Amino acid sequence: MGTTTPPRTLAEALRARGDESLAGLLRARPDLLNPVPNDITQLATRAGTRASVVRALEHLDRFALQTAEALAVAPDPAPYGILLSLLTGDGLDDGEQRDDVGAAVTAALPGALATLREQALVWGEDERLRLVRTARELLAPSPQHPSPTGLGPTVAEATAGMSPGRLQEILTTAGLHATHDPVSAVAALSALFTDRTRMAELLDTAPVEALSVLDRLVWGPPYGEVTPNPTPPVKWLRDRGLLLPVSTRTVVLPREAALHLRAGRAHRVPEPAPPVVTAAAERDPQAVDRAAAGQAFTALSTVEELLKLWNGGGPAILRAGGLSVRELKRTATALDVTEPIAAFWVELAYAAGLLATDGESDERYAPTPASDEWLDLSAQHRWTHLATAWLPATRVPGLVGGQDAKGRALSALGPELDRSAAPDVRRRVLALFAELPPGTAPDPETLLRRLRWERPLRGSSPSGEGTDLRSRLALWTLNEAELLGITGRGALSSQARALLEEGEETAATFLAPLLPEPLDHVLLQADLTAVAPGPLERPLAETLSVLADVESKGGATVYRFTPGSVRRALDAGQAAADLHAFLAAHSRTPVPQPLSYLIDDVARRHGHLRIGAASAYVRCDDEAVLNEILADRRSTGLRLRRLAPTVLASQADPGSLLEALREMGYAPAAESAEGDVLITRAGARRTPPRTPPTPVPEGPPVPDDTLLGAAVRAIRAGDTAATVIRKDPAEGGPSSTTSSGSLPRTTSAETLATVQAAAMTGTAVWIGYVNAEGAASQRVIAPVRVEGGFVTAYDHTADEVRTFALHRITGVAELAEDGKG
Repeated sequence: MGTTTPPRTLAEALRARGDESLAGLLRARPDLLNPVPNDITQLATRAGTRASVVRALEHLDRFALQTAEALAVAPDPAPYGILLSLLTGDGLDDGEQRDDVGAAVTAALPGALATLREQALVWGEDERLRLVRTARELLAPSPQHPSPTGLGPTVAEATAGMSPGRLQEILTTAGLHATHDPVSAVAALSALFTDRTRMAELLDTAPVEALSVLDRLVWGPPYGEVTPNPTPPVKWLRDRGLLLPVSTRTVVLPREAALHLRAGRAHRVPEPAPPVVTAAAERDPQAVDRAAAGQAFTALSTVEELLKLWNGGGPAILRAGGLSVRELKRTATALDVTEPIAAFWVELAYAAGLLATDGESDERYAPTPASDEWLDLSAQHRWTHLATAWLPATRVPGLVGGQDAKGRALSALGPELDRSAAPDVRRRVLALFAELPPGTAPDPETLLRRLRWERPLRGSSPSGEGTDLRSRLALWTLNEAELLGITGRGALSSQARALLEEGEETAATFLAPLLPEPLDHVLLQADLTAVAPGPLERPLAETLSVLADVESKGGATVYRFTPGSVRRALDAGQAAADLHAFLAAHSRTPVPQPLSYLIDDVARRHGHLRIGAASAYVRCDDEAVLNEILADRRSTGLRLRRLAPTVLASQADPGSLLEALREMGYAPAAESAEGDVLITRAGARRTPPRTPPTPVPEGPPVPDDTLLGAAVRAIRAGDTAATVIRKDPAEGGPSSTTSSGSLPRTTSAETLATVQAAAMTGTAVWIGYVNAEGAASQRVIAPVRVEGGFVTAYDHTADEVRTFALHRITGVAELAEDGKG
């Protein structure tokens, strides 16, 4: 596909590329594939659209972007030497030592230019480099859109509307020969500003104050405001064209003058190499792994506690979606964490598919059926499940508590928390961690500088969070990775490194020896507490959490037995004998007598009162107890009345009556309509089966090699059909479909004869075809068989064998000899 002449357009430059180069373009800019372009010309047109160019510029690193910015202010086309001088300077900048920078730029420029060429942002030979027009419009200076380089317009652009008389005055004052030709005047002024010697002589005569004005404008912005009666320094600069008028109150420093003052540099500081991520601390890798494993275990415990907290049905959903501030605060208090951290755990459980909405009329959050499967996994596999859900998640908990672009509050589990850049930032941050030696904690500031160098245009967000969302995402990633146990003491753990490089099973193998083994016992104490010296086996932990209340957490968990907690266990269907047996079986110390007495005392009174639905009633075989309740002034609000010696009725509902009597110190039990005691176990409310939330993709996905190969073949085939040389059926001479654009017209008999001849000789022909929907197209086909009113042929345009109805072919023409193949 090579060519001997330089390309005149981007389409010609793309047409001259090999298949691998075209595939590289489509891989770097997958938005160009949606849908697959018909031919090279359409591909070039799509590559030059504003949305596509903006997306491509956003994926450039700092130096590639600086190269594009330099080309935007260079002549069009620009030789390679001019581009290099714009990035390195002319070497005459007051004796500054810039040799190292110049050498680095010289070495890095070919790579940056290759990146721009690969992404079709730059085309042409080295002597005629062209930046695509849309990119030049985005990066070139204008009053509405200042250049990133800080340079203003050229002398020709700035003087476009200036009167010839004013130009003559500037030339005369600057010591140049006056000319009545505006073009010559502009050229003379430009030549003065680009001549190092004459420009230096002119500036030597400038007042010191005038040089100060230039110093303020030289690195941008190049625009300044002036009064109708400017100060003498400004007037001196304006009279000599060093400041040119943009409006009645605005002047600009022309680009040629600014480049002289900058010693030819488009950028103050070229950045050809990425900043080095430095180490903040060197730690023992084993200590890092242990710290990360400890935090991983804490993460598992926190998520388990969250699931238990919402086990009977979690908080209600706001009308706009998500959790209310009150519910988030309540959840944070229950988990003993701050509200931002609580938002992270809630969002993580949601991303992992462990929490979802139940879909009921009174819609609430609740654990999913998948949460039960997750709880049955080993600790190391539970952790890998959470970590692999966190890495690709586009929901950003750090935004909770902020506001969207319309000033509305962002809530946890709300609909406005997706940021498509989050997965890329997370993986890039962890990749930079992984590049450091094991046990090394990177300096966050240098890490942020590296991220900004890699994607300098990706900082802003259309959602209104600020001008550096990428840096904020990176900082949130550092905090979340530490909470989740991806990092320990600021360094990447071995299990996380294995997760990133080798997968979940390898990571689980690394983590398993570092996690504590679940225990099957507790230590009962005489003060009605039990100490769990480590994590407990799940059945033991679940039963103990019903029988006792958690008093404190840490390396050891302390449970406290109270009348309320014992009654909770009895309500769940346990008998006093069951509780005694459970404690004796799982305690390494003898069961203290006060605890045995507590269980027996609560069990003796438990169920002595029975409450059912009348709307509610109280039943008790001991009339004295009912008399005591009626005499208690605290029962006035229940509006009790005696129906029988052993039965009281109430207008309150059974649940309210049950809680009121418990608050009065009694131990009532609820009973069914048949008179049986109702067993109230810990809630097990589950949502219907739910899939985890799908991450919001950042643009189209990167196509695989198979799709790329097929797309390149289709584009090549379409290009062949669009540019092939064929014979005009009317005149017999060669013509091109790209110039005529009209469908060939032949009679049915001529069409049939030509197609049959082509099938016999194995040659290709050019046809016009109208499909069943009425869409007309031009195709190059190689007929194989003609029968039954249909032509079976290889379609070069689609790169496949197709069948065409003869009556839908508008006409046919033979290809010219030099158009075959």
